[in-house]
Parts: sequence; C-alpha cells; structure tokens
Amino acid sequence: MTEIHIRRRLYALVIALVMVLAMSGCSDSDNEASEEKTAPVLNEDIGRKDSMSSTSGDGGWAVYWYLCGGDLESGGGFASGDLEELMSVQLPENVTVVIEAGGSESWENDFDPDMLTRCVYDADGFEVVEEIPSASMGDPDTLADFLTFCNENYPADRRAVVFWNHGGGNVAGIAFDELYDDDSLTLPELGAAFEAADFGGKYELIGFDACLMATIDTAATFVEYANWMVASEETEPGCGWDYEGFFEALSSNTGMNGGELGKEICDTYYAGCEDIGQADETTLSVIELSKVPELVQVYDAAGCEALLQMIYDTGYINHFGRAARGAENYGGNNKSEGYTNMVDLGDLVHKTSKDSLIPMSGEKILAALEQAVFYQVKGSLRSKATGLSCYYNYNGDYENLTGFADLAASPAFAYFYDYTLTGRPTAEMYDYASANVPSFSSEPVELQAVERPDADSLEDHPVTITDDGIAVMDLGGEIANQLVGVYFDLAYIDEESDMIVFLGLDNDLDADWETGVFKDNFRGVWGSIGGELVYMELSDEADEYQTYAVPILLNGEEYTLSVSYIFATEEYKILGARKGVDENGMSDKNIRPLLTGDVVEPLLYVMFDMESDEDAKPTAVGRVEVTANTVFEEIDLGDGSFVFMFEMVDVQNNSYLSEAVLIEVVDGEIFLS
Repeated sequence: MTEIHIRRRLYALVIALVMVLAMSGCSDSDNEASEEKTAPVLNEDIGRKDSMSSTSGDGGWAVYWYLCGGDLESGGGFASGDLEELMSVQLPENVTVVIEAGGSESWENDFDPDMLTRCVYDADGFEVVEEIPSASMGDPDTLADFLTFCNENYPADRRAVVFWNHGGGNVAGIAFDELYDDDSLTLPELGAAFEAADFGGKYELIGFDACLMATIDTAATFVEYANWMVASEETEPGCGWDYEGFFEALSSNTGMNGGELGKEICDTYYAGCEDIGQADETTLSVIELSKVPELVQVYDAAGCEALLQMIYDTGYINHFGRAARGAENYGGNNKSEGYTNMVDLGDLVHKTSKDSLIPMSGEKILAALEQAVFYQVKGSLRSKATGLSCYYNYNGDYENLTGFADLAASPAFAYFYDYTLTGRPTAEMYDYASANVPSFSSEPVELQAVERPDADSLEDHPVTITDDGIAVMDLGGEIANQLVGVYFDLAYIDEESDMIVFLGLDNDLDADWETGVFKDNFRGVWGSIGGELVYMELSDEADEYQTYAVPILLNGEEYTLSVSYIFATEEYKILGARKGVDENGMSDKNIRPLLTGDVVEPLLYVMFDMESDEDAKPTAVGRVEVTANTVFEEIDLGDGSFVFMFEMVDVQNNSYLSEAVLIEVVDGEIFLS
C-alpha cells in the first residue's frame, strides 16, 4: 500500500468527517456462495497454420539458460525445482543445455552462492564444467561473457537463450540479482550484451520465464538477434515453465523450429498452471520477430497521430487515459500493489477505437499485431490479451517515463507521455509527428500547454443530495474532460468508540462523462472473505470483470490478496496473494493460492482517535482459517454511520476528494445527509 497516498486520503476523510459530524449531530449506531469456473481461452492460434510445418533436417539444438535464482531460489527453491524438471528428461545426442546459475543468496542444490556456476546437461547427463568469480547477473558484461562462452564451446544449428528470474516489464527489465541490490538487465543492456556476443547468426528463440516481458519494446530489442520470442504479458506463477514438458517435446522432434518449440512451451506451461489452479490470469505468447518491424512502424505512426491530436486538443489525453484505464493491464498498476505501467497493446487499440482516438492507425496496428503474434495461451481473466503489451504511464512518475524514453521502440509515444506529464509541448515533438503523419494537417499550430484541473475547484467539490436520497456531484463536462477517473471512498464511523474504519475505493457509480454528472450507488454492502470485512481497492477495470487489491496478513506475513468480480456470474473469485511491485520495479512472480489451513487476517485502516494527529494504522480485524468453502463475497454492512466521498483522478495520477456525505443505515434503510 502506498502510505503517502493512503495517509492523504484518510486525513481528508477525517477532516470531512469531523465537519459532517459537527453539522449533523449524528447518533451512535450498532453495528456459502459457490464459485463457477469460467472456461479459459486456450491455445488460440493467430492464423498462419502453414508456418507450423517442421524445418527439414535434424541439426540439433543448444539452449543457453541464464538462471538468475534471486529470492525465488533462496525463498522457495524454484530454480532448483526447474533444474530437476529438466534433468528428468533423457536428452538426445543433438540437444545440449548450458546453464549459468547465480544471483541467489542460497541454493537448495550444491551450487556455491559465492560463485557463478556453469553446467551442461546433455545425453551424457549433468556436469558442472566451470565455476567463476561472482558477478552481477544484472550486468550486461556477465551476460555477454556467458553467451560468448556458449557460442564458442557449445554451438548448434539452432540456439536458444532462456532467461529465468523476476521480470519487471519495459523499464525494470529482467534478472534481478539478489547479491547485488537486485541489479537487473534493462532492455538496452540486453541489446548491448547480445551485440557484444555476436556469433555471426541469429538465435532461433529468446525466451523469458519471467513476468511482464512480452512487450513490443522487448520484441523490438531482439529483432536483430533472434527469430522467435516467448514471453508473458502478465505475471507468472512461481512454478514457471514446465521444463520437463517442453524438453520432452523437443527431444521427440529436434527438427522443430523456434515457433514450434514456443508453442510447446506455451501449451505445457498453461497445462501446469491449470494443474495448480492458477490459469485464470495466465498469458504466454510466441512472437515471430521478423514481423515486428512492421508492427513498430504502425505503432509509432499511432503515437504520432495521438501526439498531433493532443497538440490540437489538449483534452485528448484524458480521453486516451480513460481508454487506457479500461484496457487490460498487467502486474498491478494501482496504489496498493504498485505500478508496472504495462497495458495490452491490442486492447488499448480497441478501447481507443471506440472514440476514434487513433482512426488512421488503429486497424493497421491490429493487423500487424496479428501477424507478429504467432501463438498464445491465456486464461479466462486475461481474455483481452493479444500477445504483446506496451507502455502507458499510469502512475504519473516522470522518472519511470525517462527510463521508458531511453528504450522506447516508438519515439512518438515517448514524446506523447512526456507531453502528458509535463504539460509542455516542444517543437521537436511537433516536427517529428507532423513529418510522419503529413496528411493529418499542414497548417501551422500554436503549441499549447496541457490544461490541468484546478485543484481548488475539485478539492471539497460540492455534493448535493436529491429528494430521493442520492448523492450527486456535478462537475460539468469541461471539468470532467480534464479527468481520467472518478471513484468513491467509503469509511465506517463509530462515535461511541471514537473510531474510524476505512473500507477502500470502488467505481460503483452512475457516471455521465459528457455532462460531468456522477451519482452514488451505495447499496449498504461491501466485500468480505469468510464473512470478515476487508479493505479493498479497485485495481483493474476491464469490461467483463474488475479486480481488487485486498491487504491481508497471510499466516502472519503481509500480502495483497487479488480478487476479481466477474460480471457474467455476479460472483467474486479469489486469484491468490502476492507481494506486489517493489521499489526496483521487480514484480512478484510467485502469486500464492490460498490453501486449506491458511490463516487470513484482513488489514483495515483504523484511526482510533478521530481528533488525534496519528496516522490510521493497518490493523488486523478478524481471522479466517481457510477451508475448501472459503469465499470472497459481498456482505451487508448492517446499521451504522458511514462517510462517502467522490475521488477524482487526473492524467498525472493526482487525486482530489469531494465534500463528504454522511450515510446513516437504520433498520436496513439508507439515509444521506
């Protein structure tokens, strides 16, 4: 949970509460659903079945496995487990796996954490061939040295490189070395390492057994170095790829090409996720890298188109931002879990197409994307995944944007987000965009700063109560057009105990963006697990489902529980618990399912003295011992006093809170004042 944001929100609520209570003189108040599994979308072949034919010959494979164990190994032995999976397969004479292992404080096998261990597994079995002094696996020189070692000593007709560790998407990169302050390989560093280790040919496949690396910018990085790429848009479960499954497939058909091997990696991975009940959010795709340059070209053209539209109408960015918030995005992107700033490229295009935001380029992107994504698997709660994600700055962090600009495949989108966050256009931006979209306009234009919302007009914005007891906030269309989201915050107040309990944020409102009128839809219910009330914060606003972040103690350790509400079934589904995105941009790979016997204690933000200056404290309230029948569901809040506030968010991720509305629930009837 981002404490600064929570503290600000809570104090605003407290101040509003004190004022409301003083004016209203409110009185004291008292205070097994089943889940239906949605069928996954599995093995979705994006056409071109003619490309699936095997390559003639049997020249053999060498797989170079860059195994950065990190906390996944020291905290759970996941790297050692995948090595065991590999070694359960009897490899043929023409398949060799070369491994460099390091980056972890401890190993469950016999590897020395103070060294980098190089091993070979082939038809003759497993052998440690070399130990070299420790070095950061997040250093491009370390990777380049390993690749050079492999190419010189273990060449093959087809060569693959597999990265194993955490992934953080475009900016944070891959291979976070636990021994070196979680140093990671950024995309520019990956490109530099492959260039330095050039062997005069292309790798058949580059694979990322890691989170969030199936991005258009990752694919663009490897166009010169490989034929195929396998990666996930979303976070991966800790089990990762099924090394036994796809190496058995490769051993049975060493003549397959990178696309075919990628398909086997996808299918066996998805089956493994199904086996442990974690397929709902699974994604994995095979990218034909020769098709990526055309995709990058039309993607950049879309960035130019968006940039020009914003130059001509600075309110454009807010329409674009609302589309991005409604598109499928990955790894969190909320204040509770942190931000990866990754959104599905195809779904973003679909959402922007509804308002004709990129009319000249949208269909071209979708066509080029379909050509580049050779194959993919995806779970039922990632049904909008199209195989590659792209950058969108959800959190308003300019430093993160600077990191993206250094590696962006599209200069236009780097300019676009710079304009978005700074509000300042430049002649360089305009010249680049107009040169690439000459048909848009040839007329000179005056470069205008983005009009930002007036904080004074939004903070404590008036809320009226209608005769039929509905809270209404009328911003007007012009002000609403300066925002990307409107939500509500809810808290419970107990005057007798002088206590406030903050319940969270949701978007269950009646919203008219054109007129700027927003109405409450308070129903007197809230989320719970095992009947215990929770703090929940909206994290994903897709069409078919919404996902919430719920802070909990899981067996005494802090986690964020991920829960989805599925509109078709009108039920919640518990997806699992994770740590979220850390300060280095590393996303937690190991989403943990709730298991029978686990103890879950919901964390609510509680202020025990309404007039004190102390922070609201995350407080364990209630205790649930997980059983096979434990569900997440809405429960009746019962009679009591509550406070409701509209929360408005702009494109820089600044938030503004309206006047507070006091809600009294008496004998099940709801009264607002």
